[in-house]
Amino acid sequence: MYENKTEEVPVAILACVDTGEFDAESSMRELAELARTAGAEVAGEIIQKKQTYDSATCMGAGRLEELKEQIEALGAELVIFDHELTGVQVRNIENIVNARVIDRTALILDIFAQRARTREGRLQVELAQQKYRLPRLMGLGTSLSRLGGGIGTRGPGETKLETDRRHIRKRISSLERELEELSKHRNFSRSRRKKDGVLCVAIVGYTNAGKSTLLNALSDAGVLSENKLFATLDTTSRSIELPDGRSAMIIDTVGFISRLPHTLVEAFRSTLEEAVSADLILNVQDLSSPEREKQAEVTVKLLSELGCDGIPILNVMNKSDIALYSDTVFEDERTVIISAEKRTGFDRLLRCIAENLPETAKRLRLIVPYSDTSFLSRIREEGKVYSEEYTENGTLADALVDVKLLKEAERYRL
Repeated sequence: MYENKTEEVPVAILACVDTGEFDAESSMRELAELARTAGAEVAGEIIQKKQTYDSATCMGAGRLEELKEQIEALGAELVIFDHELTGVQVRNIENIVNARVIDRTALILDIFAQRARTREGRLQVELAQQKYRLPRLMGLGTSLSRLGGGIGTRGPGETKLETDRRHIRKRISSLERELEELSKHRNFSRSRRKKDGVLCVAIVGYTNAGKSTLLNALSDAGVLSENKLFATLDTTSRSIELPDGRSAMIIDTVGFISRLPHTLVEAFRSTLEEAVSADLILNVQDLSSPEREKQAEVTVKLLSELGCDGIPILNVMNKSDIALYSDTVFEDERTVIISAEKRTGFDRLLRCIAENLPETAKRLRLIVPYSDTSFLSRIREEGKVYSEEYTENGTLADALVDVKLLKEAERYRL
């Protein structure tokens, strides 16, 4: 039995082999933010330009010696690599540098393990962790046989993790069955919303772009929002009123990140599919980030992979109150500039949401003759009547008329 003890802040060094696949410097800045979010103190970093990864140690022997010297000089106890490592690579590097080694995926999984609150979220995180561990058992030996309190070993609540492959496969199957049941319930809820004609707006975007802050500002949802990566994982939905009188269900989703581990995309697919069934997607972007355009490309690519092609997207440029790059962005029918923190730009945002949603109802002023009061009853059933006034010519009504009744309503329209 292994017990979690009081955690001390681990001192970490970041490492990367730059093969030209991606912008290494930008990715390392993001890795540093991820490490701090997980609770580590970043003391240094080392980057090696190399055409290919070393199959045994990922990084070359000379740079690993430099890394070892850095670890000793800075008193570091953890090395975080900015790409996935095999179990054999982790073991070999640890033997050389005498420090614990994890990769980018293990770090993100650790953050997810800290953030998941709902049962579904915890199951999704554990499934991703188990799938990550399974192919690495041979290389890592006992280092993954338990769940500790350090970064990269944190789990969804168990005190021991069996290293036996058969046990892990069995656990994976069990988790997949549980998530399948929860997915069926989620699909039923989606179908019910569609059947009831509920308009759905999904909030997506890069992690820490301000999605939860926006949801809170629009609906007083009370969702945790922090200036950290992956502050919230669990899906939250709230109803909002639009300027044209219609209501819409607005749904927050897990944040995206570049090179999001495949195991996480698969585990969170049912949650991310909220975007697939939406009538409109709000792509929230951090206007204050110099990486905004790259982050937006990551989001669009992941949406396409999820099957969201064809769903209208409204680009919501957030954090205009602290932005230094807003002079390159202009508003149009598909772009809105706001500050969710200061709640500015919301009038236009709500108008654009209403305009980009499919027409399901229209707010009209009608004069309905007393001989056709049944028509007003049908309007009430399918839509909403805001006010009524009895006049000599009939009932003067301010009403939200369902699209099915619009043709009939034209004859009574003022």
